[in-house]
Amino acid sequence: MAELIRCITSNGAVTAIGIDSTDIVAKAEQLHQTSAVVTAALGRLLTAASMMGNMLKGEKDTLTVKIEGNGPAGSLVAAARSNGDVRGYVMNPVVEIPLKPNGKLDVCGAVGTEGNLYVLKDLGLKEPYNGFVPLASGEIAEDITAYYAMSEQIPTVCALGVLVNPDLTVRKAGGYIIQLLPGAAEADISKIEENVKHAKPVTALLDEGKEIGQIVREMLAGFESEVLYTARPVYRCGCSRARVRSMLASLGEKELSQMAEEMPEVEVKCHFCNRVYRFTSAQIKKMIPEK
Repeated sequence: MAELIRCITSNGAVTAIGIDSTDIVAKAEQLHQTSAVVTAALGRLLTAASMMGNMLKGEKDTLTVKIEGNGPAGSLVAAARSNGDVRGYVMNPVVEIPLKPNGKLDVCGAVGTEGNLYVLKDLGLKEPYNGFVPLASGEIAEDITAYYAMSEQIPTVCALGVLVNPDLTVRKAGGYIIQLLPGAAEADISKIEENVKHAKPVTALLDEGKEIGQIVREMLAGFESEVLYTARPVYRCGCSRARVRSMLASLGEKELSQMAEEMPEVEVKCHFCNRVYRFTSAQIKKMIPEK
């Protein structure tokens, strides 16, 4: 199972959250049958969204991160709950483009370097919070960093990674987000900068057998820290026939009547898990409100 840990330094200067998201990204690859570079792109976004969701305060708070870039993958979406459970999809799951000169998957080539990253937070208020920033690079980690710096004014370091095997299965996936809190001293900033400077890629560390808790503590080297939260998040869709029926019923009398007359069967496919729900014309007619 995936493993998530969130920590704070004892002096209250820095928070850090990390996740080994290997199982989550593997599930997404199985559901969406993504090509290697799209697995890496969607996997990075799912990893980031799980951590960002867990950083929300309310138990029922949710967060959605969407990237709309000019690359061939099209839009990517990841939606997370405050416990870190996450789901996602991509418009074009199969993209075949050359590797980078260094032999790495060309994530920014699939996502695009122009476009926007959107963050929607549902905090149980009358209106959800909406924020967006232009894409910084299309590599996703840099885009998440830019979002926090520009939209929330929080100095942030974000690292994300996905290792894909030759057979397209997921070998390792994970990431971390480090944030400076108000009042952080120059010495605190210098320690974090030094730790980040010498850090190996998170997937390399996971591939060496290190647990995500060890990796987070390495990123907080030089600080005393305490664990705030641990969890084992999963890829969880949450769709159901009842929810789809409710969505259809909300369409209104005119559209439902037209559906029932013109279509012997209505098929609704969930973007997040590819589950298909079917309703006969007779079932659609029963959804039409009585006058």
